[in-house]
Amino acid sequence: MQTTRWWWIRHAPVTDDGGRVYGQRDLPANTSDTQAFAALAATMPRQAIWVTSNLQRTDQTARAIAAAGADFAEPVVEPDLAEQHFGDWQGEIRTEVFARHGDPHALWLMPARVRAPGGESFEDLCTRVAPVVTRLTRAHAGKDIIAVAHGGTIRAALQAAMALSYERAVAFTTDNLSLTRIDHLQNQQGEAWRVVGVNLPPGGFPQTK
Repeated sequence: MQTTRWWWIRHAPVTDDGGRVYGQRDLPANTSDTQAFAALAATMPRQAIWVTSNLQRTDQTARAIAAAGADFAEPVVEPDLAEQHFGDWQGEIRTEVFARHGDPHALWLMPARVRAPGGESFEDLCTRVAPVVTRLTRAHAGKDIIAVAHGGTIRAALQAAMALSYERAVAFTTDNLSLTRIDHLQNQQGEAWRVVGVNLPPGGFPQTK
């Protein structure tokens, strides 16, 4: 059995979003929580492939984990792992955008299949994230992949792994600096995904060193 382990980490909180939708706005991360970074660093496997999106908050988070003692390799930058693009709603007050769509979608900013003007739906996000996960899983089969990404991106990875509806996938919580582990298993009979843990707090997963 060949196992490829994905260690998904949501980036550190942004410094100040002003209560506004930021999506793919390139806001910096607040990396001051040294205790959380130390806990993550102690959990990360050695000799892993590191991956980030093209947004600075993921790179800053990865480097803060490295500075706290993780075994680090220069990250591969994958723009298709960026957060959902909320188009014209980026920069608007979050509560106003949220209220615009009523209660049924309360787990996400808007219903999973609604496309923001000039932007994406959650379904669109899933469509661009899944091929990246497949490609990197094949390219690094049997290895550990540490992906520092975004709340929406991690939900999209879970959607693909569990073959969930888009509406069900947004039900996952992915807190800042949380860890989500999913493993890709493959043998001669086929392949499958195993969910090891979702939204675990820093230090909430057994140390691998």
